[in-house]
Amino acid sequence: MARARRGLSVAEKYIRDAAAGKIVTSKLVRLACQRHLDDLETAHERNLRFDPDAAQHIIDFIETYCRHSQGEWAGNPFLLGPWQKAMLWILYGWCFKDTGFRRYRYAYAELAKGNGKSCLASGIGLYELIGSGEPGAEVYSVATKKDQARIVFNEAERMVAQSVVLKNRIRNFRDNLHIAKTASKFQPLSSDEDSLDGPRPQCLLADELHAWPGNGRKLWDVLANALGKRRSPLFLAITTSGSDRQSICWQQHEYSEKVLAGIVQDDTWFAWICGIDPEDDWEDERNWIKANPNLGTTIRMEELRAVVNKAKNDPASLNGVLRLRLGVWTQSHTLWMPMDEWDACGEPIDLEALRGRHCYGGLDLSTTTDCSSFVLTFPPSDEDPSWVVLPTFFLPQGSIEKRVKRDRVPYDVWNRQGLFELTEGNVIDYGFIRKKILELADMYDFREIAFDRWNAQDIVTRLQDDGFTMVKFGQGFESMNAPTKRLMELVLSRQLRHGGHPVLRWNMSNVMVRMDPAGFIKPDKEKSREKIDGTLGTIMGIGVSSSQPESTYTRAWVGVA
Repeated sequence: MARARRGLSVAEKYIRDAAAGKIVTSKLVRLACQRHLDDLETAHERNLRFDPDAAQHIIDFIETYCRHSQGEWAGNPFLLGPWQKAMLWILYGWCFKDTGFRRYRYAYAELAKGNGKSCLASGIGLYELIGSGEPGAEVYSVATKKDQARIVFNEAERMVAQSVVLKNRIRNFRDNLHIAKTASKFQPLSSDEDSLDGPRPQCLLADELHAWPGNGRKLWDVLANALGKRRSPLFLAITTSGSDRQSICWQQHEYSEKVLAGIVQDDTWFAWICGIDPEDDWEDERNWIKANPNLGTTIRMEELRAVVNKAKNDPASLNGVLRLRLGVWTQSHTLWMPMDEWDACGEPIDLEALRGRHCYGGLDLSTTTDCSSFVLTFPPSDEDPSWVVLPTFFLPQGSIEKRVKRDRVPYDVWNRQGLFELTEGNVIDYGFIRKKILELADMYDFREIAFDRWNAQDIVTRLQDDGFTMVKFGQGFESMNAPTKRLMELVLSRQLRHGGHPVLRWNMSNVMVRMDPAGFIKPDKEKSREKIDGTLGTIMGIGVSSSQPESTYTRAWVGVA
């Protein structure tokens, strides 16, 4: 009894202190705690009640029977931290008054790497297998790939192997922890199974939901519909933050935010989301515990500090650190351009001062229905020590409304701001682009125009006939590496001015880079979240610039596939 009172007081104290702001948590965790406290006052009106014995039961089960199996804690009892007790207290304590069935059928938990997500999920899975009292319980660790599904399951296997009590009750046979007496089982399950129609899940554990690819929605729906075969099931997704805003993980994250904010009333949905808040300074160590409630236990401050400090000077790794270690949903797996540095180069551009100044063009053509760009890059001059970037974007007029709805990108707003050159109809008119280039050539001193050969043969031939020097610019690592790195150098050293052009900024924020074994990098069109044509035009313009001695900067990288 004394132990139960300690567990009770620790969980409730954490909840009340978090809601009151007495301890540092994310806003969303604070909202989850406040939601619980509000429900204690009003949820009886919605046929809900809180059972502290049920909440304490799973806490006692995990701390009594589950042990760590890896690292410096291997063999030691799984003693839950205050935040873990608080999370389980809320998740397992609530039920419906009339039936006694659990309130929360769905649970979404988001934590930074290293906070014991998989270990906690394994403990929950074993509780649902043997501790919940459900006859014929079926517990599944689920993912789109079997190897991912095995992570939580394998940890549960090791927990069973280290516990005399669990080992005497649970048998392990070919990816199946089972109890013959109750016909209960715990297995890994993935979408590459022959059939997903058979399971009658009591508990589903989706580990690292952010890693579920495009078919993740289908798997989620199949499994969620199977919950109807049970009276009181649980579908728990536990994950780090992700980057794909079209993914099933982001959909559940976004829905969780709405539930916690009170925008959506859903008494069956539980959420516990740890991460630094949008307004937080990610470099401020005081904020890191918001994403890492285990900071000081499973996560050492010295190690996290070293990782973050390295990312400060390595923009290519920053996105991964923000996402995996600080709980920030990023735009791509590998952030290339630090947008605060890009924004610092947004000093207005004096167009009249550019008249007659020599420049280099970068032409990136889209499909006939998409956005195209032509970017002029002006190397430093005697009067102006900065590089200047001047983009022009083209879009079919007839497709704007459709693209706004489809892509959820404010093309219409940008168009009203005069940021697009519109071509008539629903397809790009390359003749219109050629005409615009001729107009710009009357204002500035064109030296060369770099182009990606894809889809460009006709307009390139016509521009050559117009007297322009056209340079075929390869899109491989050898061509793109040096100017891509050079662009980053110019931004970080504040030697670039771009005037804060919103569309070019959007392009830069979308870029994901790929690295080859030799350390060469290039923008990755396929993996970048949205359009990057303006970025490619800028890089090609820098690539053909002759502001530095020829062959030491420019010609060595031009025309290599």
